[in-house]
Amino acid sequence: MSDLLLRIRENVSRVIVGKEYVTELLLAALAAGGHVLLEDVPGTGKTALAKSLAKSMDLAFGRIQFTPDLLPSDVTGLSYYNQEKGSFVFKEGPVFTNLLLADEINRATPRTQSSLLECMGEGQVTVDGVTRTLNAPFFVIATQNPVETLGCYPLPEAQMDRFLMRISMGSLTKEEERQMIDRYISEQPLEKITPVCTREEIVSLRSACKTIHVHEDLRDYIVSLVQGTRKYGASAGESRAIAEGVSPRGTLALLRASQGLAMVRERDFVTPEDIKTVAVPVLAHRMISETSYTEEKESFITGLLNSTALPTEDWTKP
Repeated sequence: MSDLLLRIRENVSRVIVGKEYVTELLLAALAAGGHVLLEDVPGTGKTALAKSLAKSMDLAFGRIQFTPDLLPSDVTGLSYYNQEKGSFVFKEGPVFTNLLLADEINRATPRTQSSLLECMGEGQVTVDGVTRTLNAPFFVIATQNPVETLGCYPLPEAQMDRFLMRISMGSLTKEEERQMIDRYISEQPLEKITPVCTREEIVSLRSACKTIHVHEDLRDYIVSLVQGTRKYGASAGESRAIAEGVSPRGTLALLRASQGLAMVRERDFVTPEDIKTVAVPVLAHRMISETSYTEEKESFITGLLNSTALPTEDWTKP
């Protein structure tokens, strides 16, 4: 399975310059069966990264360009009256796919954003009282502009909690930006990549991820980290207290993301470094504070990692 992830990673690198850390986290989320929110200002390669990953896998692909006038039925589908059949017929929306690119998700209203809650949390869609199961694997990559950007709505807390990770693209170094110019000056690499794996391989990958060994002490460490987010007031270290810590869904997310990263790093067991690497992308966006600044939440998680005792064992043993 590590070979599969390596093939996908190499394919994506043919399009995306740099961003090894971002790609690593994205593949960890894919293996773990979670969804990813890519956040940054326009033009940083969010959509290109999502599309290059989609083209690397032989999966059904759907894209929704979120806009303020988008309706929930434009996402999930709707029932309409078919005169020839004399009955109502359900027309599937773009969410009935394997890999869904929800582009600029926070340009839609909260009502439309919430249409993805059931899809992402339970892998199903309920319309007019009828529940329809989505085909596996179902993987959402959503892109988001910073809330401060004109014409954007903040994602509701329940929606944020459905994402396994929130990842910031970041900027390129001078050398990487020059490399990007050389790569794109005469061609469009995204048009040339082809699938390197099948749907069945991705399904097997996700099953294998759950078998990655997590030492008992590391399970306690995960719980300690999440419990630490639920201590408010003085524990926050500053006057702005954390209103709500990470939910139990976040505990399982940290577990799965750690297992996914171990797979990406070609191991069959989780190490403390795996947990520490994914802790900020997995936990920070799930916290509710008096301010909405991402940096403050990330700083809180970083402080928590520094203050929580880290056990030392041989992690390879069951």
